[in-house]
Formats: sequence, structure tokens, C-alpha cells
Amino acid sequence: MEAIILEEPRSDGITFINGRPFMEDAKGNLLPTANIKPEDKLQDETVRKIMKYAMELSAQVARFRGHTVADLGAFDALLAQEYGAKIGGQKGNRTYQTVDGKMKVVVQVSDQISFGPQLQIAKGLIDECLTEWSAESRPEIQAIVTRAFNTDKEGQINKSELFMLLRLDIADERWKRAMEAIRNSITVTGSKEYVRFYTRQSAADAWQAVTIDMAKA
Repeated sequence: MEAIILEEPRSDGITFINGRPFMEDAKGNLLPTANIKPEDKLQDETVRKIMKYAMELSAQVARFRGHTVADLGAFDALLAQEYGAKIGGQKGNRTYQTVDGKMKVVVQVSDQISFGPQLQIAKGLIDECLTEWSAESRPEIQAIVTRAFNTDKEGQINKSELFMLLRLDIADERWKRAMEAIRNSITVTGSKEYVRFYTRQSAADAWQAVTIDMAKA
């Protein structure tokens, strides 16, 4: 009986068993490479090549972000030590700029929020208003309400549309109670910090974002 000699999978996805090449399929089965279509092997090779660069770039961006946060933190600490002052307002938003005004780094802190059960009370009151107003209600208000309470692709309430409801000036007492219920439903669960980079040719020019997001590059 022949002993099975199994080698560790290589970076190209090929595993050798007794000297013969196999590749694992999506179900975990090992298939002889000779039985795999040439176009599937070429696709596999292309994806692995792209992913190698993608993972290296992702790691580089993560290191860059870490260095950026550390450098800004060190500057903030020095400023606080030397002058007893700090950059930014109460929410933690900060802007750092070069002397010539041609480059800046902006740190923005965004609150992470969730909505409590009061939101369902608000929805009931809003539905009452829309039902009673029916023909009188403007279609744009109905559209905003529909979008606000439709969940987005992540299953979350559409926050931007919900906040648009709070900006509408409607005198109906039920509407006012609904808006109060929405405000009471909001709970800040944490915050997330975003770092953005900008440059321009001169102080008179508009700022241009230095894009790191590949989708916007």
C-alpha cells in the first residue's frame, strides 16, 4: 500500500500529494490540476496575483494610518505640554496645516448612533399624519418618510433621511410628538475617527483631496 505524502499548500494554491499537483475546490475537495479547466486555472492565478498586491497595500495603508495617528498624537501632546492648549473643538475635530497653506490634514470624529424603541412610536404617529393628510400631503414628504424607515443594505435605519424629517417645519402636534420621539430614540454608542488629506497649488486655490480610497482614486 502506497504511503500518502502530503505537502503544505503553496501560495499558488497547489498542493502536492505523492508528487502529483492538486487544487482545493470551494467544498474542500482536492482536485487533480489536470482535471481543472485552463480558464479556471488562469482565473485563479489572476485573482491570487491581484490579492497579493491588495493585501500588501492594505497592510501599508494600515501602517500609514498608525504612523499618522501617532505623529498627530505626539504633536498634540507637545502642544499641550508647551502651551497648555489643544487643536480642535469639543467633538475632537482637528485641522493641521503647513505654514505655506498648501497642505493640511483634517481629523474628523463621527458619532456612532443607534435608535431605541421610541422610533416605532414616531413611525406610528407619522403614519397617522400621512393617512389623515392623504391628498394634502406633499409627495416629497411621503418619499422622505418611506426612505427614512426603509432599512439600508446593512439592515440599518437610513439615518440621513431620518434626520431630514427633523428639519421639516410641520405644525401638527402629532408630527411634533413624533419628532420628539425620534430625538429621544437617539443614543450615541461610540465614535469613529477619520483622517483626510488635502493639498492645493496656492492659498487662493480650492483644496483637492489626496485620495487613498481606491474606489475614488
